[in-house]
Amino acid sequence: MTEPRAASERSAGARWWIAGLLAAALFINYVDRGAVPTAAPLIQSELGLSASQLGVLFSAFFWSYALLQLPAGWLAERYGAHRVLAIGLTVWACATMLVGLAHSFAVLLGLRLLLGIGESAGFPCLSNLLATVMPVKSLGRANGIVACGYLFGPAVGAYCGGLIMAHYGWRATFWVFGGLSLLWLLPWSRVRLPQRAVQTSADDAPTLGVLLRQPSLWGTSLGLFSSNYTFYFMLNWLPSYVVGERGFSTAEMASLTGSAYAVNALSALLAGWVIDRIVTRYDRANVAYKSVMVVAHLGSVVCMLGIALGTPTEALAGIFVYQVLSGMSSPGVFAMSQILAGPSAAGRWVGIQNACGNFAGIVASLLTGWLVQLTHHYAGAFVLAAIVSVLGLAGWVWMVPRLAPLRWSTGGTEPEAVAS
Repeated sequence: MTEPRAASERSAGARWWIAGLLAAALFINYVDRGAVPTAAPLIQSELGLSASQLGVLFSAFFWSYALLQLPAGWLAERYGAHRVLAIGLTVWACATMLVGLAHSFAVLLGLRLLLGIGESAGFPCLSNLLATVMPVKSLGRANGIVACGYLFGPAVGAYCGGLIMAHYGWRATFWVFGGLSLLWLLPWSRVRLPQRAVQTSADDAPTLGVLLRQPSLWGTSLGLFSSNYTFYFMLNWLPSYVVGERGFSTAEMASLTGSAYAVNALSALLAGWVIDRIVTRYDRANVAYKSVMVVAHLGSVVCMLGIALGTPTEALAGIFVYQVLSGMSSPGVFAMSQILAGPSAAGRWVGIQNACGNFAGIVASLLTGWLVQLTHHYAGAFVLAAIVSVLGLAGWVWMVPRLAPLRWSTGGTEPEAVAS
């Protein structure tokens, strides 16, 4: 083996090691953010919280999380995503551990806000790092691995958290989750980014005004809002739907939702690999990513309508087919933005996109609750999710004219598309 080839293989190995650690960080991210909802019945009983107070605690995370996406992206580009992610994880791990010491609603509220502050670093830093260290032909697999990590997070967190609570109480869950989260810093401290990753000049970065004038930015933002609306709707309301509307027992519901999360995660992993194979063989990133988005969103429309209006068997099939489609679209959700923005702008781009996308979590919860209370059924909520899914097609396909890297001109002027 020649020396240049050996060096290239070492570099490739380092890139995939970074992708694996980023997947682990986002897995931890989703485990920690789901700890309070998992422990909610026990926390409510011990601290005497009302249902409305629980609702405030659940939503408080998104207040700080969504608002700080753009600042987190700017910090990642200005001071280095490698450092900012480490600081963010430290903050959210400590916030998680401190919940185990909380004895009042006010303290819990403050810690949920602090958790959102820490976790806001996750996706902007992730996208900056992947856009920097990964070639376009590998972004599908890299984002698929990361998506598999964060999609498995809720399932593992709920299962392990439940076991810890059953044996040691709810407070122990937060001490264990937060303490284990900090262990991630040990391998991350040994990561050395490729030299080109630390040489991005601020002069090559577009200004915020230039970014905000890009139709593609608002296309990916609308696309993520649409994807997240259906995802959060299913994540938050599927258990209540299958128990209240379809007559499932609690045990059957737990088995169903756990299996659904696993299908979603595995679909994301496989889709990332398939997309990269297509990009490598045909050099058609635009066709590969957009085709997956079209299939995923159109298929989601059919699934939502089938769940709402179909027989019990058709509804069950719709639930699992949706999980496959949702997983398929996951690699492209951030890979498309990483391709367009490049290393100098991916942090802020994804910060704006993720702020818009996570607003869907608030909207989906409010609208679904209102519709269910008004009609006493879930059919209207599923039909609304189908309509929102159609909007995603406009975002991913029409508002992103061509998926190719944008060449940001020196001085932050309008960019030019680089041939794909």
